[in-house]
Amino acid sequence: MEIRALRESDDRSRFRSGDPHLDRFFHLFAGQNQFKHYVGVSYVAVEEAHIFGFATVSPGHLEIDSLPIAARRKLPRYPLPVLRLARLAVDASAQGQGVGAQLLKFVLMLAVRMASEFGCVGVIVDAKPQAIDFYEKYGFIRVEAKGHLQPIPMFLPMRAIAAATESRPTER
Repeated sequence: MEIRALRESDDRSRFRSGDPHLDRFFHLFAGQNQFKHYVGVSYVAVEEAHIFGFATVSPGHLEIDSLPIAARRKLPRYPLPVLRLARLAVDASAQGQGVGAQLLKFVLMLAVRMASEFGCVGVIVDAKPQAIDFYEKYGFIRVEAKGHLQPIPMFLPMRAIAAATESRPTER
């Protein structure tokens, strides 16, 4: 299975994750956001032209006060650059086979690259309630948010990403 950027020629119409909101986004807006508006890039897990999963990312920022106190140490007091994992979904035919974990690891490697090339303190994801356990398993922590937001913002700091991927952002 190859993970690569979505192409305009990819057939997204057969993708079914079981979540109508994620499916609708992928069918109707992933290409538009990537190729027309340039607001995010979707990466697909694909084999023989069949898309088994996707992850959509975009750059973003995070206010330091929203991080748990332990994650704030030694960080500057201005908006911090992050890689935002906007959406991650796996086709129903491939669920439970590690495709989501492969896509997440790919996104973490993008964050390592972003850290070395532009700056990035970590990855933030807005996790749906049913996905919180998945992200916590990989070390994501809940971000302090006002009110009872759904989805739940979660953060994985670059130090944890570098340790998990055994990659360090290169020094320039």
